[in-house]
Amino acid sequence: MDTVFRALAIYLGLLIVLRSTGKRSLSQITTFDFVLLLILGESTQQALVGDDFSITTGLLLIVTLVGIDVTLSFVKGRWRRMERLIDGVPLVIVEDGQPIRQRMQMSRVDDGDVLAAARELQGLERMDQIKYAVLERSGGISIIPKTGEVAP
Repeated sequence: MDTVFRALAIYLGLLIVLRSTGKRSLSQITTFDFVLLLILGESTQQALVGDDFSITTGLLLIVTLVGIDVTLSFVKGRWRRMERLIDGVPLVIVEDGQPIRQRMQMSRVDDGDVLAAARELQGLERMDQIKYAVLERSGGISIIPKTGEVAP
């Protein structure tokens, strides 16, 4: 039973830590972020198995973690408030070409991130060509251009 409680504690701990770091943290992974994920994985493994490296413990951990994830998916589908709490909500960060600085700072998004998305997705060059920029739950930025601003 100790293994199940360890898995639950690690799952919830990682959920809280990764959720609190913001949407943009893992949406554009750098080499350093990848190394950090590897270290996180190793640290998590040690916390999960302790001194018991048996196949039974490994399988129990897998079943427990997948079970927690499936249960959480069910809960999120049934209660939208829980989904918003866990996954967040899309956030408008630019409106009518004007950056909403407080939201951008809170989400650790800068003008360069928005303009890069505008160039890649819509071929836009300037902030004033953007009707809305939305920071999606996944951490990506969606761009809605002002009417007639789409590049050929």
